[in-house]
Amino acid sequence: MSAKDRETANVGAGLWKGLGMWAWMLFRISGLVLVLYLFVHLWVISQGRIGGAESLNGLFAFFDKPLLAFLDLMLVAAVLYHALNGVRILLMDVGVGVKRHKVVFWVCMLVAALTFCAFALKASSFILG
Repeated sequence: MSAKDRETANVGAGLWKGLGMWAWMLFRISGLVLVLYLFVHLWVISQGRIGGAESLNGLFAFFDKPLLAFLDLMLVAAVLYHALNGVRILLMDVGVGVKRHKVVFWVCMLVAALTFCAFALKASSFILG
């Protein structure tokens, strides 16, 4: 098999194995999650105007559950991932870290993880208590 045949064999077969592809997919998914959350957030806030304080208080009582507190933590994770991956993309757009994009990605994810852990520690007293 020639070098050219090896280059064109199974074109695209390994795309899903690359870090860049997963970073791209997670960036799109986290963006969709954030847009969905924005619409839910606007709907909840609008209930205060439409249904009054009683309606809004009822919704807040419904949201005061461990599962929804966990979903809030996942929202924070999505925001951190989306924001820091966006910073990484901006850096690459201006030429910083292009040759070391994997290192820049992992540094951004480390910052996101540390920030998430700090937030989870701070929020754990509210969630558990």
